[in-house]
Amino acid sequence: MTTTFESTPREDGFRMPGEHEPHEEIWMAWPERCDNWRNGAKPAQEAFVNVAKAIAEVTPVNMAVSASQYDNARHQLPDHIRLVEMTTNDSWMRDIGPSYVVNGKGERRGVDWEFNAWGGLVDGLYFPWDRDDQIASKICEFHRDGRYRAPIILEGGSIHVDGEGTLYTTEECLLHESRNPDLTREELEEVLKAHLSVEKVVWIPRGLYNDETNGHVDNLIHVVKPGEVILSWTDDQDDPQYEISQEAYKALSEATDAKGRSIKIHKMYVPGPLFMKEEEASGIDACDGMEREAGERLAGSYANFLITNKRIILPLLDPAHDEQAKVLLQDVFPGYEVVGVDAREILLGGGNIHCITQQVPVV
Repeated sequence: MTTTFESTPREDGFRMPGEHEPHEEIWMAWPERCDNWRNGAKPAQEAFVNVAKAIAEVTPVNMAVSASQYDNARHQLPDHIRLVEMTTNDSWMRDIGPSYVVNGKGERRGVDWEFNAWGGLVDGLYFPWDRDDQIASKICEFHRDGRYRAPIILEGGSIHVDGEGTLYTTEECLLHESRNPDLTREELEEVLKAHLSVEKVVWIPRGLYNDETNGHVDNLIHVVKPGEVILSWTDDQDDPQYEISQEAYKALSEATDAKGRSIKIHKMYVPGPLFMKEEEASGIDACDGMEREAGERLAGSYANFLITNKRIILPLLDPAHDEQAKVLLQDVFPGYEVVGVDAREILLGGGNIHCITQQVPVV
């Protein structure tokens, strides 16, 4: 039985490490919802397999999978990727898995946020979401790690930390009426500071254009290391993303981090713009919460990559821009290997590689 602590990580001397710090394992969850993934989720499953393989070369991967899909997943995945039978509502492990915190004594605990499918009954993407809300505690149980049940609704993709006291998020998501309408910005900041041991919250106005998560920060920026971020960018003034990126650049430029540093910003051009094709939309079952229609602008972003153990897993989304994104990452991350994986099928479901992965830090 996993111990659930009534205190907070800050009180107990735990902090959330940055993604660039060493990982022991990575968790993913197998896609199968036919109202989110087209053609019975077969193309998405292939993409998830390729992401898992790219990660598993440097970091062990655990794949949560339902009982009904277990044999199928085992057939598709190589033997060194471990399957763990867990029932989920969908497969966005970043948002449903625990945000891990560590101390200097070799201990690790998970922060288990409340999850309401990106908006609950206000504008959530599906109902029910109870299985997803159980995943963080199940993962803590699996690793025999203690947990904290945080008192707010929050998804892992809505925050980035630098490991040295700074947290990045968007006002669009965390202050949205569908998350924690009873809390002020200051009260939210206090919960974040107490549960992740951060000292400074850098607020960015909005997330990526047409992001159905209400603007998750991980689709707009990525933390390279303390004091340095990548920002999704476009020079096209007619693109609705232009104004969003300008706002974000201004907010980041005017901010300092927890250590008082000015933030270095690398501009990373967005792919496309990309749109859902007729044949892609026609393969998806109808659903109340999720809009999946031909011609819909996809929230494509190269910033939605994963850093794990000196390797970057980069979503390949647009032949016209893929190489440019790869070159930037190789420049920004010296000593890292950049591995691209075709990720359009993941994007069609509403997110990307960062959204479908969650790291367990080394202790």
